[in-house]
Amino acid sequence: MAAETRYILICSGKGGVGKTTLTANLGIALAKQGVRTAVLDADFGLRNLDLLLGLENRIVYTAQEVLAQTCRLEQALVKHKQQPNLALLPAGNPRMLEWLTPDDMKTIAAMLGDLFDVVLIDCPAGIEDGFKNAVAAAREAIVITTPEVSAVRDADRVIGLLNTEGISPIQLVLNRVRPKMMANQEMLAVSDVTDILALPLLGLVVEDEQVIVSTNRGEPLTLNGANSPAAQAYTNVARRLRGDDVPIVDPSQERQGLRAKISRLMNTKIF
Repeated sequence: MAAETRYILICSGKGGVGKTTLTANLGIALAKQGVRTAVLDADFGLRNLDLLLGLENRIVYTAQEVLAQTCRLEQALVKHKQQPNLALLPAGNPRMLEWLTPDDMKTIAAMLGDLFDVVLIDCPAGIEDGFKNAVAAAREAIVITTPEVSAVRDADRVIGLLNTEGISPIQLVLNRVRPKMMANQEMLAVSDVTDILALPLLGLVVEDEQVIVSTNRGEPLTLNGANSPAAQAYTNVARRLRGDDVPIVDPSQERQGLRAKISRLMNTKIF
């Protein structure tokens, strides 16, 4: 694999926490910032990355044909028309799981490294063979979780495996943050999650209905500069990945501060 290329695994442990959505939006955001970015769908069982990027109708070849040498890598790559710095390498047939090996994933990654600055690897949920194959192609990782006990527990297991494989750095994105529930102690606080997982926080994504709308349309929020909290959060994650110093504001702490301020005002006597 090319030494200068960054190979970033995006993983979760638990399914349904927003891993593929993060991959799609982060890929678009990096591309908009001038980074030549490839998104590699490593979920050969349930591929969805093409749908979220709106590229499902343009797929002719996949990673399967590239490995079988029945097509060139450039033929299988699906370039995004609105963001030419972004390309998708689609997952192949689910039957690939029967013969795909970690060395196969390393081969694909090395080929992508000749063309791109960053390779984002959308990892399947769980810790089975699909996870092991995806890890083989990565050098660093982003673990995404929601502030739920089961999701955090699964993320903790994945982090242990990543450490065993020597993946570094490993950073955390906390998704579907609900400030009101956190402030009312009805959900794990940001500090609770970071204390449990002991990872540097790369970004917070608040609960945002526009994520669902954009996913169903196959138009990532970061594509057209959508004015939504989640879109800004994804953009900030991309900037931090590139080394920009972008502060992370804990929305639950902001809300608690606002409540305290209102309380003080309500209790102030005005003569």
